[in-house]
Amino acid sequence: GLLYADHYPYRQPETARGVRRSPIHEHLKARGAVFGELSGWERPNWFDNQRAEHMAVREGVALFDMSSFGKIRVEGRDATAFLQRMCGNDIDEDAGRLVYTQMLNERGGIECDLTVTRLSETAYLLVVPAATTRRDLAWLKRHVGEAFVVITDATVAEAVLCLMGPGSRDLLGKVSPNDFGNDAHPFGTAREIEIGMGLARAHRVSYVGELGWELYVSTDQAAHVFEELMEAGEGAGLTLAGLHTLDSCRIEKAFRHFGHDITDEDHVLEAGLGFAVKTGKGDFLGRDAVLRKKEAGLDRRMLQFRLDDPAAMVFHNEAIIRDGQIAGLVTSGNYGHALGGGIAMGYVPSKGEDAGALLAPRYEIEIGGERIPATPSLKPLYDPSNARMRA
Repeated sequence: GLLYADHYPYRQPETARGVRRSPIHEHLKARGAVFGELSGWERPNWFDNQRAEHMAVREGVALFDMSSFGKIRVEGRDATAFLQRMCGNDIDEDAGRLVYTQMLNERGGIECDLTVTRLSETAYLLVVPAATTRRDLAWLKRHVGEAFVVITDATVAEAVLCLMGPGSRDLLGKVSPNDFGNDAHPFGTAREIEIGMGLARAHRVSYVGELGWELYVSTDQAAHVFEELMEAGEGAGLTLAGLHTLDSCRIEKAFRHFGHDITDEDHVLEAGLGFAVKTGKGDFLGRDAVLRKKEAGLDRRMLQFRLDDPAAMVFHNEAIIRDGQIAGLVTSGNYGHALGGGIAMGYVPSKGEDAGALLAPRYEIEIGGERIPATPSLKPLYDPSNARMRA
């Protein structure tokens, strides 16, 4: 095995492949997809040119196959109360609303990073990373107690086609009679729509920082919906994009990734996710740890960096240098094609420091023994106001 082997970025296993495949796997394969494996799933890592895919997301429209998303249904009389206890954010919203949240442990560490969509008065859909679906199911079931809820892994019931980019609204308008304007379908909402002869549930949310929709389609209709989108997209510049582009776009936006930037050992406030924690809603798992950290102050904070040398490549685990001393490690790194340089994320000590003091030192990222100057930021370097997602 590779357990103790050198960890090369994006290295893929050669055996036990092809176990789990999306309903549109063969469609993507025929269009040149280069697949990678995660939790048994075959997922497109890239197609032809990753920079072209990235810029299509930023300037046009791109389609990602994210059918591997974990999909967990929580239903029953006590579903709302149970999820309010499990999640840091307030999920007691109207049906059709979507909430970004974390599930925390008693230390304030992040056990799960997810979205919760209310489907009805007593039913919710939790969308979690493919790599942690089994873990997240176990965490939920471990805490059910006497709650009257049913927890179901619905991952394979629906494919997920993500249509992302400033041209996504126009493209959807070509294949659907529904209204996708801000008034009819605002950010953070989900509803059923028609696409061609099929149906989908469209979630207006984005992990790449652009206008876009995640389209949840029953597996039997997924190929039809994909074909409708591809046909309509021929004259609209629709580009197929892979997971490497998803990663480079989310890093430009400083969106956290569970397993790299956030884990059960990373406090939600130090990860910069306090906006998704509502201590005023009542008791929930991890609330006391959040209140203690607020009172005591943060020991470290997550920063985003742009490397000054546009030729430098960063992946993860490179040393973060502050005023000549190692201050931390890069948790995520990729090339920010829209920002024109390598982009990194990582934690640095911050005890007793305000934002000005934290950003003032000279930062470098050490790559292959060479220290590359880097510009730090607490706000996302790409679209810090989130205007593009809400356009």
